[in-house]
Amino acid sequence: MDWITLLRSLQSDFIKRLSSGCLLHCETEGQYSELTVISGDRLKALRNFCWQMAEKYKRVSPVRDVFISYLKGKLGEEVVKERLADLITEVDYEKRFGGDGKIDFTLTSDPSIGVEVKSRHGSIDKVRWSISSEEVEKNAVVVCILIQEPVHEAQSEYHLFLAGFLPTQMIKLKTGSISFGIEQLLYAGGLYSYLEFLQNKNKHHVISQPYILYKHHNQSESTHQKIVKQSVSRTATLSSSQDFDIDHKKLGDECLLKGEYSASISHYNQALKLNLQNPELYYQRGSAYYQIGDYEKAIADYSQVISFNTTDAKAYHKRGLALSQMGAYEAAINDYTQSILINPHIAITYKNRAEARSCLGDNQGAIEDYTQAIKINPQYADIYKNPDIARYITKNQSGFNQAVPINSHDANAYKNRGNVRADIGDYQGAIADYTQALQINPHLADVYYNRGNVHCDLGDEEGAIADYTQAIQINPNYADAYYNRGNIYAGMKNLQAAIMDFQKAANIYHQEGNLAGLKDAKDRILELEIMASIDILNF
Repeated sequence: MDWITLLRSLQSDFIKRLSSGCLLHCETEGQYSELTVISGDRLKALRNFCWQMAEKYKRVSPVRDVFISYLKGKLGEEVVKERLADLITEVDYEKRFGGDGKIDFTLTSDPSIGVEVKSRHGSIDKVRWSISSEEVEKNAVVVCILIQEPVHEAQSEYHLFLAGFLPTQMIKLKTGSISFGIEQLLYAGGLYSYLEFLQNKNKHHVISQPYILYKHHNQSESTHQKIVKQSVSRTATLSSSQDFDIDHKKLGDECLLKGEYSASISHYNQALKLNLQNPELYYQRGSAYYQIGDYEKAIADYSQVISFNTTDAKAYHKRGLALSQMGAYEAAINDYTQSILINPHIAITYKNRAEARSCLGDNQGAIEDYTQAIKINPQYADIYKNPDIARYITKNQSGFNQAVPINSHDANAYKNRGNVRADIGDYQGAIADYTQALQINPHLADVYYNRGNVHCDLGDEEGAIADYTQAIQINPNYADAYYNRGNIYAGMKNLQAAIMDFQKAANIYHQEGNLAGLKDAKDRILELEIMASIDILNF
């Protein structure tokens, strides 16, 4: 077992224990602990410092907002410093405003190895941390801290969890930023030894003996401590780290898009050697196997995805398709049914279940499914677009009264089909449908917005900005369009344009009473204003 697989396995165990509150807790500095508690005089000193800095930089944003943002960062830095102790430099309480956004710590013995700390408050199933391309470039690891309590000036105690870490060599990002959840992190118990490995590697020292994942304290070991106190060899670490330079998932995705299915499978196989717990890798490899007609392996991969997430509607749908190709129609129908129970709004799932039912002679069931598919997406009723459905309906006309051929000039029909295609990942098809809808009716702001989202998913920043801008011209109060365009500008480092868009979105959210949207937009504004002020100070 390689060290990444081991740390991901331990991370899965940690996430389960995080929900139950059964965590490793050690108050000794320099020893590993999943939980750190900051309160009393220590918290008071932190608060006083953060108020001083907030007052100093009050021109950037409201004092309270800056205080909260600053305190989040310093709480996280305190946790990392307490756990790593003398391995890293001291917390900087003089130069940085909210962290310099680039490097929070360096190794004491090697200033070239940077450590970036990210602190967030939220529920474990929704919280996400983000890192910019510049931070990836300047740091060796990003360490993520989860704050249990909401951060505000009256909070008397904070429970802080060392949520995990990521080597930046595992993050392939050249521009913009990327976000990740707790399940994508490596178990933090391996952080100390990973930094030691980098330190020794820079000194050209090769250490062959096994090492312990974390520096443990001299207490009697609990069951969980025995689980996480496992060793892996430096040799395995060295051999695994060599593959950091190759992003096999990205290469696999590129080959899949080009139709080079065997090559994509090879890349996904390599990616899975580094990460056996990534359901997307199994999903993509399953799609490649499906395309080359190896339906048994496709079914195995989709089953693996479902084992990770039993509510993945797309995986059930895809497995149903593979089962249908093998003639296992009853099993396919069961999978289509499960997919529909999870998400009853996808027309193509009803269409495929109808076809499977038809193969078994269940004409009435097929008609009912075709009827539902057309209710969701009227385009399916167009005899010129779907001759197979039309022939079936005509043959069984006695049981079907709602299939009316669609008007080819119906913009909403194209929009609806575009929405379905976007939802199932057929982005090019979605763009084609949205474009057709706009040719029929060029005043549909939501169609421009939806097409902008697809362009964004495809990485076409200019296309997305153009569509969001058009949506805003049609509907000047389209808050989500401002917000999404702001996100793209932020990724392009056009901070002023991003701030203006987030501010406009915040104003509209406020008028609409959308408090969640308002808070999110204000958080983004604060984050960007701090980044802008730091850039000015550094200049």
